[in-house]
Amino acid sequence: MPHQQTQNTTPILSAGFNFSAELATMAKTSKKGEKTKAAIQIAVCKCLERVSLADLTIANICDRANVSHGTFYIYFSNRTVLVAEVLLRFSEFVQAKMRQASTGEPGRPTRAATSAYMYLFEQNLGLMKCLLRHLDGFPEAQIVFQNLNREWLETVVASTENRLRKSGRSFDHDELMRRAYALGGMIDQYLAGLLIDKDLNMEPFSQDREAVIDTLNLLWERGMET
Repeated sequence: MPHQQTQNTTPILSAGFNFSAELATMAKTSKKGEKTKAAIQIAVCKCLERVSLADLTIANICDRANVSHGTFYIYFSNRTVLVAEVLLRFSEFVQAKMRQASTGEPGRPTRAATSAYMYLFEQNLGLMKCLLRHLDGFPEAQIVFQNLNREWLETVVASTENRLRKSGRSFDHDELMRRAYALGGMIDQYLAGLLIDKDLNMEPFSQDREAVIDTLNLLWERGMET
């Protein structure tokens, strides 16, 4: 898609991209039992900001949620079941936010979705780390996340094909899909290095978040050109 000047014009605000805050908001009007369950799920999100998934324990979660072990087992049979449910819901949350961003800005859907993705990444680091690196033990969440990834990449490819079709140019669908997957992996790697791994070599030229979004969007635009 054609490159557009987008500096200081992004419509995506950072508010509304924190998953634990979303859970807390939804729980406000729930019954007591649902509030307790939400508190346990929120505790998982908060704990994963400080500890790895491998080090996450039921004791950590109960302390953070301010519930007893007995209360925990009323709602979840074990830690794996709880984490699987949280990751599944988070994957759906990411999907909804990405779709909302891309459809909300029809003139520049790629940049809008890229902006949303970076905010989601930045505000949910522990959960994003799990999605990108620790989904082997959570098949349902893995399927949802893979479907989210494919849905977004197919949207990018469809937009590219539509542009090429209007200009009378030919295209190879499989080639565009390969490019989209490769570009998506590059963007995940960049954001993981910057936000999860805290690569000090990247920080000096990545402080301006709008500039980072412009760069990542430029990768999409140039990489999908034929």
